[in-house]
Amino acid sequence: MKCECCHKHEATVHLTQVIDGEMKKLNLCQSCAQKSGIDLKSPISITDVLLGLGSKNQAMELSPEYDLSCARCHMTRAEFKKTGRLGCPDCYRTFMGELSVLTKAMHHGGQHVGKIPARQGNRARIAAQVAALQKDLETAIAKEQYEVAANLRDKIKALKGSMNAQEKGAGDDSR
Repeated sequence: MKCECCHKHEATVHLTQVIDGEMKKLNLCQSCAQKSGIDLKSPISITDVLLGLGSKNQAMELSPEYDLSCARCHMTRAEFKKTGRLGCPDCYRTFMGELSVLTKAMHHGGQHVGKIPARQGNRARIAAQVAALQKDLETAIAKEQYEVAANLRDKIKALKGSMNAQEKGAGDDSR
């Protein structure tokens, strides 16, 4: 099998990753892998290679904030990328842009859609409905659709009332 970069040498480095249920493969020769900055002794994501982030030099060229580092613990972007761990709480603010991209890529979105503990399930669903209705209410007011806004306000009030009733009921059960 020939290298997918130079198309000259035999591919000896084979990278495989499953993304959204689809398998992506990349086959490189030893020299192209080294030119891409792939360290064969440490794990690397095929997306890093495909995006040109396998090499530190390429990453610096692609991203002007490569020299970004945490003011508190002085962890650099390169160290974060290498270890996959942050050094301190301030790193979350420092690397927020990168973290949000990574989180969205790993979890296919920015909002939690997984399981909710049974005790909190109904309350969480109602809170999500209230939040969605609140956004709709703001939109209706901005568009001066006051009848729609009044209906949404009433729905929000009813949902909050049912949530309060459930909390009071749960408080009575715990005695």
